[in-house]
Amino acid sequence: MNIVSWYTTYFEARISGRYITLNHILPILDSYKNSFEISVAGTSELGKNIPLIKIGNGKKRVLGWSQMHGNESTTTKAIFDFLKFIDQKEFFQKEIQAFLNEYTFFIIPILNPDGAKLYTRVNSNKIDLNRDAKDLSQKESKVIRKVFEEIKPDICLNLHDQRSIYGVDTGKSATVSFLAPSADAERSVTASRVTAMEHIVRMNQRLQRLIPKQIGRYDDGFNQNCIGDTFQMLNVPTILFEAGHYENDYNREVTREFIFYAYLELFGITNASEDEIDYKDYFKIPQNEDNFRDLILRNVGLVENGKPVDIVIHFSEVLEKNKIKFHAVIEGKTVNTSLKGHKEIDLKGERILINSHKNIDLGQNVTTIVKESDTSFVIFPLK
Repeated sequence: MNIVSWYTTYFEARISGRYITLNHILPILDSYKNSFEISVAGTSELGKNIPLIKIGNGKKRVLGWSQMHGNESTTTKAIFDFLKFIDQKEFFQKEIQAFLNEYTFFIIPILNPDGAKLYTRVNSNKIDLNRDAKDLSQKESKVIRKVFEEIKPDICLNLHDQRSIYGVDTGKSATVSFLAPSADAERSVTASRVTAMEHIVRMNQRLQRLIPKQIGRYDDGFNQNCIGDTFQMLNVPTILFEAGHYENDYNREVTREFIFYAYLELFGITNASEDEIDYKDYFKIPQNEDNFRDLILRNVGLVENGKPVDIVIHFSEVLEKNKIKFHAVIEGKTVNTSLKGHKEIDLKGERILINSHKNIDLGQNVTTIVKESDTSFVIFPLK
């Protein structure tokens, strides 16, 4: 069985969607209490336990944390795919045992449980934990720093999601992006950055076989308030993972699979890369660009300067009854936008009605879009 076949059959189906909280993961963690060492790293501002998982007994110590931003859950799902892979006793046993002997992997699956429950980026005090690495003003920030100092990791994995607005210059969306954070304002290529870059190059080589030209490189501007930059300053190689958009995958169920493969490649479990690793190839990975939106209606018959306009729409994520709903919002109207749409519809000069009205207002929430000449022709909601 190859790894793709394994994943398709055995991925962790007990969690799915964008809304992942402690209530979703605690029953799964309980099922692993005899397989892995599971403890409590500390508590959140609202007193919620922050779990810590320990896997393996090797000399190489790795610390990973997910959902530092509570509404970024794709890497969490991939962590549980990884746990299931490591725990199974049928396939890839030689590779798994080698991993367990070589590495000790510490994982905080949800660092920001309060933000996860509210589906917000920030914690309960509305603080972005990834801008609190210097001040350490929040309990969650102190927890990750305490774990870092106690474990003394050789590598850190900072696990996040990125918005669907990001693409690369290949014309495709940035389904996965990586970053070796800077350790200073000059963005010096320090020894710890080189190590992080080498790991990223290897993961990129693996993922290019699966999603060619859909891997991006996150901006490396230095910010000492960010946790990755801080740990890099302390000479610990740190890798930022950014799980992004894949075609028609707004629940990030496809993207989680690619993150899972990246984990396996990072730990040498798959050893899919046969190419020589040169850290300089990191800079050949195209940098993320803010060049995508969720829906673009092109050549709408609302004439400006003698030309039809493009209507740019993005989807906002709203928590409703413990489900994430995607609300369409008008972001712009312009002639021949340079942005790309994950979905594009050419109206060829047709006029439209939005929510049964002719007005097209920026910031407007969109329920329906139909042709003005034929209101039975539904443009949105998308089929």
